[in-house]
Amino acid sequence: MEELIKKAGVLMEALPYIKRFANKTIVIKYGGNAMVEERLKQGFARDVILLKAIGLNPVVVHGGGPQIGQVLQAMGKPTRFVQGMRVTDTETMDVVEMVLGGKVNKEIVSNINHFGGKAVGLSGKDGRLVIARKLEVTAINPDTLTPEIIDVGLVGEVERIHPEVINVLEEGGFIPVIAPVGAGLNGETYNINADLVAGRIAGALRAEKLILLTDIEGIKDKSGRLISTIDVQRAPDLINDGTISGGMIPKINCCCDAIGEGVHKAHIIDGRVNHACLLEIFTDKGIGTAVGRFS
Repeated sequence: MEELIKKAGVLMEALPYIKRFANKTIVIKYGGNAMVEERLKQGFARDVILLKAIGLNPVVVHGGGPQIGQVLQAMGKPTRFVQGMRVTDTETMDVVEMVLGGKVNKEIVSNINHFGGKAVGLSGKDGRLVIARKLEVTAINPDTLTPEIIDVGLVGEVERIHPEVINVLEEGGFIPVIAPVGAGLNGETYNINADLVAGRIAGALRAEKLILLTDIEGIKDKSGRLISTIDVQRAPDLINDGTISGGMIPKINCCCDAIGEGVHKAHIIDGRVNHACLLEIFTDKGIGTAVGRFS
């Protein structure tokens, strides 16, 4: 009986959040170990279905870098990275589009549908969802000590978002699952960082929340303790003093940009924790790091 009472307590704790977020959009960037381990993949699918069933509108944007790397390796095609970005020629872009828009996207859609959801797979090229432009990357030339542009190929950034196709799917009771591939103004196809796509889509939808699933607990201070909340005005100071560094810098910038575009809160959470999304959305303490306007 005590175990049943505990379960009832969990439901009661979730109730105010269920009421608060009813009919609100939650954009989730899905990646890392949560996309690899079978237990976590199944848990994520069920979480998304539950969100939809209780009246929220989840939108999933997924990555797939490791899966792309595996296919390229099997083909014997070498991969080069510049500042963490995969240099993408035409042949590599064909593989990226095949893996992201085909294999990875359809597996996520299949998992959600298998457990009773109604998911539809998209890429950013569908319905002119993501209009992209070529990403310009600069670096300091070690010989001349002057900045120079590095050509990373068909790597893009978001020019603008046309969210109409997502709105139509949400109204029809479907869960959109989006591969981060965009179309250029001249019909080119671009590979875009999934965090950036998720952030811009969240902004265009005026989402209640942007959730980035990662393989770490969240952002930590210099003594290794988790920082539970970060005000957007404080984020630049944390970057400048080295508290936020490396791969966390683009993630925190993505969160701050989303807040600037009208997203209420952004969250960087540990996707290795089963049901991480539910724990963040429906519990008092949550998990990970929340980014927003707290002052």
